Amino acid sequence: MDEEKTLLRPPQEDDDSGGEWMTTFADLSMLLLVFFVLLYSMSTLDTDKFSKTFSSVTKALSGRLQKVSTSRISRDEAGVLIDQALMRRQIVESQRKVFAEVKTLQTKKGVEGLVSANFEDGVITLRVPGDVLFLPGRVQLTERGRQVILTLRNFFIQHPDQQIKIIGYTDDSLPSGKGRFKDNWEISAMRAVNVLRDLLKMGIKSNRLTATGLADINPLFPNTSPEFRAKNRRVEFILEKRVIGK
Repeated sequence: MDEEKTLLRPPQEDDDSGGEWMTTFADLSMLLLVFFVLLYSMSTLDTDKFSKTFSSVTKALSGRLQKVSTSRISRDEAGVLIDQALMRRQIVESQRKVFAEVKTLQTKKGVEGLVSANFEDGVITLRVPGDVLFLPGRVQLTERGRQVILTLRNFFIQHPDQQIKIIGYTDDSLPSGKGRFKDNWEISAMRAVNVLRDLLKMGIKSNRLTATGLADINPLFPNTSPEFRAKNRRVEFILEKRVIGK
């Protein structure tokens, strides 16, 4: 009978007084810390308040993290994520200041009412109508077009930390077939390249420039009217901050 009771008695759990739960706790704490910093990188919080809060959180967690020898998210990995988030925020704020100067650029004689601008996620986009820069079906800059590019060049010179991507666009109308261009890809690409060449002649360094033709991809408006087609024919200048030394 005693043997039967022994067999039916559930096995006793081992007394586990280990600290395995600390690993999970440390992971969770570190994830919360990184998430907090990422939220900050996308906000406009007061810098002094953030510094004090960040120091308090780090101090509160440091004692617990020291008790854990291994963790799925190491301190080095978390530090990299935090550094990247802070750097990203700095870049966006720096680009925001450059974009504020674009408003002054748009009032310059010769480009007022011509250059439109957009700012999104730290990227500045300047747009110039293609009909201002080129004659229909042509890829060489007009004299008026060169004056607009010269004004942009002066702005680019003032901001040497900006990488400049030049993108040419057309509408969806196909070339007549009588010229030397087979399709809109060639036209858009050659227009972007010729803008690049003029900027080179004007003193912009080659390592800051790229040129691409995207034909009628990414239209701003449906190609359903002459007015909308004219707006889709354009050259864009995408400005992104260069992180030198990285």
